[in-house]
Amino acid sequence: MTLRPGIREYHPADRAALADICVRTADNGGDSRHLYPDPELMPSIFAAPYTYLEPGLAFVIDDGTGRAVGYILGTADTPRFVTEFRTRWLPLVQDRYPRPDGAPRGPSDEMIALLHNPERMILPELAGHPAHLHIDLLPEWQRRGYGRALMRTFLAALRAKGVGRVHLSMLTANTPARAFYDRLGFTGIRVPDPGPVTYLGRGTEADL
Repeated sequence: MTLRPGIREYHPADRAALADICVRTADNGGDSRHLYPDPELMPSIFAAPYTYLEPGLAFVIDDGTGRAVGYILGTADTPRFVTEFRTRWLPLVQDRYPRPDGAPRGPSDEMIALLHNPERMILPELAGHPAHLHIDLLPEWQRRGYGRALMRTFLAALRAKGVGRVHLSMLTANTPARAFYDRLGFTGIRVPDPGPVTYLGRGTEADL
């Protein structure tokens, strides 16, 4: 257990805390509980599969008591991750979240449709940025340097694996997040018909 806030590797005991962080930041950076009544839905798409399939690339902010209050996670190889998502992760959650029949009837159905379509993560325009990431911090831990520290740790881990470039997707409407990524050297990646998201990328070699 740490004695003061800092960055450390993810531990399996952090799973519930990461799920809570994911839920409380999943609505354009804000609390999503009013949109998705099942508290496991968003973590089952955007957090838990990463810690299950690639735990060595998961890092957290520890508040000093052992509690995770922010995280960064991802994969070094998006195509491989997509294959393992379908073959190893989806069978664990598809009974709880069966594929919706017909058009989505609400926000939860829209997210469940994403869960069943991991291949959406593979786009030709992203091939030069094979790694991707997700980063989320509870509001009270934002704007204190911890996001930059998490990103620095994650990029160093990618470099150690010989991965040269990384990408992420973000809701275009989340302007504070875009400002954060701009400060860290991410730039836009043009993708045809990206919908409500923007794709950003950068190299892993530059220091932050």
